[in-house]
Amino acid sequence: MSWVQALARPDILALKPYEHATWEPSLERLHANELPWRAASDGSAAGLNRYPEPQPRALIERLAELYSVPAASVLVGRGSDEAIDLLTRAFCRAGRDSILICPPTFGMYAVCGRIQGAGVIQAPLTAGDFALDVEAVLGRCGPDTKLLFLCSPNNPTGNLLDEAGMLRLARELAGRALVVVDEAYIEFSARPSLARLIPQLPNLAILRTLSKAHGLAGARCGALLADPQVIALLRKVIPPYAITQLTLEAVLDALEPAARARSSAGIDVILRERQRLLTALPRLACVTRVWPSDSNFVLAEFDDAGAALARSRDARLLVRDARGYPGLGRALRITVGTPEQNGRLLEALQ
Repeated sequence: MSWVQALARPDILALKPYEHATWEPSLERLHANELPWRAASDGSAAGLNRYPEPQPRALIERLAELYSVPAASVLVGRGSDEAIDLLTRAFCRAGRDSILICPPTFGMYAVCGRIQGAGVIQAPLTAGDFALDVEAVLGRCGPDTKLLFLCSPNNPTGNLLDEAGMLRLARELAGRALVVVDEAYIEFSARPSLARLIPQLPNLAILRTLSKAHGLAGARCGALLADPQVIALLRKVIPPYAITQLTLEAVLDALEPAARARSSAGIDVILRERQRLLTALPRLACVTRVWPSDSNFVLAEFDDAGAALARSRDARLLVRDARGYPGLGRALRITVGTPEQNGRLLEALQ
């Protein structure tokens, strides 16, 4: 029995996946109960009257090239959220298994765990600097803890987690748990992805998304990068047509060389504007603390966060209320916007 088989839900291992209509684009389709003509408003390249290709090969290959992993290590889904949900459903038995999270962090890990009926164990980041507490994580990982979710750069705090600590956790939890590192914001940092280490640490899985750096939040496209055994398991669970034809065409266009160059230039603008906010916010009388950021947002503490929210809204700007997170009772999360938006925000907070 492989390590994936030992960790996965037995009923998922035994599951016979849904058999979608055969994908043979060289033949005319009379096998999927589709309408044989397009709708009048259909401007897509392939036609929306046809089901899209399940796990589109062209997209898988393009993402494999983008993230420097083999195609067999890529599962594409509707943003990172779908991968989080699939992992939880495939590995956690309701009422028996658990996930471990390190708050304050992205809320979908706990939501997916609770929807599945899994336990949600917490090993909080250290107070003040939001560092990864490796010993606390290891101490709280029980025999039924199947998934450890780490977000680096972390949302909502913006900081990178210690790489050596994450790799130690992957090594020490080998055969016991899958260590899932969410790298949704990694393009805004100077650190390379941990995906390069999956061959040496097969219980390491990486979440990537096109929502942030590539400006495709509305397209809903992300990827799980993992050992091929993990990918094969989740292919049994993912809906057959997770990626729409419109998303497929939009993403393939966005990953052409010229579009990627524009994305890279946009990241440079965000990094300059992030530094502008990191420099200007601490000078404001209403701001009591600003944390370092390796993401496309800045976390700031205010003497009166409610008043700062109201002033932002008066300037027709929405910022994220982070006061519900543990240890962030006076904090707001500010996405780095355009130079004009950032200037308007700073003026409003004067």
